[in-house]
Amino acid sequence: MSDLTEPTTPEGGLLLEILARHAPRVAAAAEEHDREGTFPVGVVKELAADGVLGATVPAELGGLGVSSVHDVCLAVMRLAEVDASLALSLHMQLCRGLTMSYELEHSTDAGRALAERILRLMASGETLISGALKDAGPPTELVPASEGWLLSGRKILVSMAPVASHFVVSARTRPGSGTPRAASVFLPARTEGLTVAEDWDGLGMRASASTEIRFDRCRIPDTDVFLRGPVGGRDDAALAGQTASSIGLLGVYAGIAQSARDIAVAGVSGRGGTPAAAVRTLTAEIDVKLYSLRTALGVALINTDRYAHRDFDDPGERGRRMMVPFQQAKLVVNRCAAAIVEDCMTLTGGASFVSGHPLARRYRDVRAGWFMQPFTYADAVDRLSAWALGLDE
Repeated sequence: MSDLTEPTTPEGGLLLEILARHAPRVAAAAEEHDREGTFPVGVVKELAADGVLGATVPAELGGLGVSSVHDVCLAVMRLAEVDASLALSLHMQLCRGLTMSYELEHSTDAGRALAERILRLMASGETLISGALKDAGPPTELVPASEGWLLSGRKILVSMAPVASHFVVSARTRPGSGTPRAASVFLPARTEGLTVAEDWDGLGMRASASTEIRFDRCRIPDTDVFLRGPVGGRDDAALAGQTASSIGLLGVYAGIAQSARDIAVAGVSGRGGTPAAAVRTLTAEIDVKLYSLRTALGVALINTDRYAHRDFDDPGERGRRMMVPFQQAKLVVNRCAAAIVEDCMTLTGGASFVSGHPLARRYRDVRAGWFMQPFTYADAVDRLSAWALGLDE
């Protein structure tokens, strides 16, 4: 199935069964956490007890063994139907297992050792890993030290930051000589010099605790750094990893759209009588947009799973074959999800314009999709048009 309705693996089915059992509890807590801007710590502890935090860790390392990107996205979507903020946050944990499993197979000896350590920590159910990607100001840098590195910089929109046990931080090296390289840094939240600013007050995704964190010469051993390619160089091979780790996030916005549709249609049905022609037309249009969204995303996910574990003579070609459908689906999802929520508010009427209405929360949350990397709208248009027109950029 390519419309994102059923899991493709038994492991994915097990994860969905676990989440379905927790869905009523998640839904009951979502409104309060959104209103107060607090992270649902109790809910996450319950999910952890059932193995969700290690769901994408290979079974031989103690996890549930979910390896399908399609099934991860479907799980995120189902969770987002009841709480988009929690789905956004937990996607980071789930995608981390996928990326570390890839590192376990393809990285250097040092990289494989670090990946295995991270995966075993995740499988314990006591490790919550937040990703810190977006710089607030100058790039976050790793400077060589007498032993290892020193990490300095600021990151914003770091979901789960106040409750995370560890962080994976994107940075760039600043060596004494040679070309700077991109890097991913793994460090515990208790690291000296790391500060979490607990001041999150977002327009949407209010329960995601997506606050700012700062690094002031945090000491990082060599064993906790994944070194990547040169900074600023073109590396189409890296697009494969970016796709596999990020496409599942679109499930958040698919889930918002699905739940908005269900809320609005239930409201129309509950009024009794035969709805006006315009109401029936808008209802049909909502379902068409939702089907377009789910099929575009479903096909892109199947494409990602197809190429994720295949070797190519040209790794750059593999990366492009994965990234192009991802970006095309991302544009479809962002456009359709926002339009669906707006149409659902039109069907519901003025009641949905009150902050406590469930559609009001979805209206605020769905807008976050346009800011997510890779890529934001402008970057995606540049990339897609360059590939279509054969421009070498």
